[in-house]
Amino acid sequence: MTVANKLSPAFVRAAKHTGKTRSAERHSDGNGLMLCIQPSGTRSWVQRIVIHGRRRTFGLGGYPLVSLKAARQMAHENRALARQGGDPLALRERHDIPDFTTAAGKVIDIQAGSWKDAGKSRRQWESSLATYAFPMLGTKRVDKITSADVMAAVLPIWTGKRETASRVRQRISAVMKWSVAQGYRGDDPAGPAVLQALPRGDGKPKRHHRALPHTEVAAALSTVRASGAWPATKLAFEFIVLTACRSGEVRGATWSEMDGDAWTIPAERMKAKTEHRVPLSRQALAVLEKARAIPRTAASADLVFPSTQGRVMGDNVISKLLRTLGIAAVPHGFRSSFRDWGAERTNTPHAVMEAALAHTIRNQAEAAYARSDLFGKRRTLMERWAAYIDDKPGEVVAIGEGRPRASQGDCIWESLVGYVAKQPPAGADFTSKMPEMGLTRRF
Repeated sequence: MTVANKLSPAFVRAAKHTGKTRSAERHSDGNGLMLCIQPSGTRSWVQRIVIHGRRRTFGLGGYPLVSLKAARQMAHENRALARQGGDPLALRERHDIPDFTTAAGKVIDIQAGSWKDAGKSRRQWESSLATYAFPMLGTKRVDKITSADVMAAVLPIWTGKRETASRVRQRISAVMKWSVAQGYRGDDPAGPAVLQALPRGDGKPKRHHRALPHTEVAAALSTVRASGAWPATKLAFEFIVLTACRSGEVRGATWSEMDGDAWTIPAERMKAKTEHRVPLSRQALAVLEKARAIPRTAASADLVFPSTQGRVMGDNVISKLLRTLGIAAVPHGFRSSFRDWGAERTNTPHAVMEAALAHTIRNQAEAAYARSDLFGKRRTLMERWAAYIDDKPGEVVAIGEGRPRASQGDCIWESLVGYVAKQPPAGADFTSKMPEMGLTRRF
């Protein structure tokens, strides 16, 4: 006698993959109904019954979209129909099961609500799938796609275009998981099995963003300032350098985010989806003051660095400017220059540097105790960075020739310059006051 209803709602809610195997784990409930748990944690319902003398297995939908109660009802109806000589699978041969192209469009529409990059992600999804997935999978119904089909789409570009191929596989997987949730199939054919079958490693060294030594940053700034580029482009680049922020965060900056000498970037514009406060140095505030004079349209009134068309500046505009001027770096690389300067020329704690770069603390236990954003210490750091750049406005150092590591005295000097840049002595230039203070440039 077959025992039914073995699983409880509490068990289904808490069930996880044990990790003992790389394949899916199944828990039987009776009537051929099983809870299938993938190594990724995805849970779905499958049923195994005999139809016209043949054992068949098919999906009933993903959990929690399909509850335990609903899955049992479908399993009972399918088993009853099979016993009466009917074919539950024939009823599933519906005309509403979409092909991969249609399903991908639905998934993109769903995901687009969480993308805040002016359609860039949508275009990337549509372009990559149209180029690499649709030729092989586009006209196939989502319930007919196999792991072999996915392999055939991804393998040709896996070695030569590893990053692109990885993203294509992930996007195919997202479409397949949607199909599981809709009850069109019971598994993800682009999941762990495909990853295990694809070659490991591409034999190529990891490429980092091109960056300048910190000793060459001031010269790069001077070169950009002297160029004939659109004022907003030049000021945006300078703001990137002074704040050590990501290009997209600066290009999308608005006046409403500025509050005195602090800039608050909302969570939806941050990579880590966490609000980030940026202390603005005297030099950064001067950049904002210059930016106010940039011509604007009504539509771009709130943009700090609008494009020539009055929109958010394109992500390649600043990179193109640097290439044109012969500066061997990309905008993101100046974050690395800032990080190297902090390590080589200051004694700044690691936590402060990471907070200045808005890096996420990966250690969960450490992150749980890191409640402060270290704003005060970061303000001092950014003042020192801006002063360091101003301290060497025309210095050009050939790549490879470097500069000797700073002495303790140099670090003290930079600290003093940074402090006075924010609070200059009243009535006199700082350098004229140095003898009275018992200070000299050399230590």
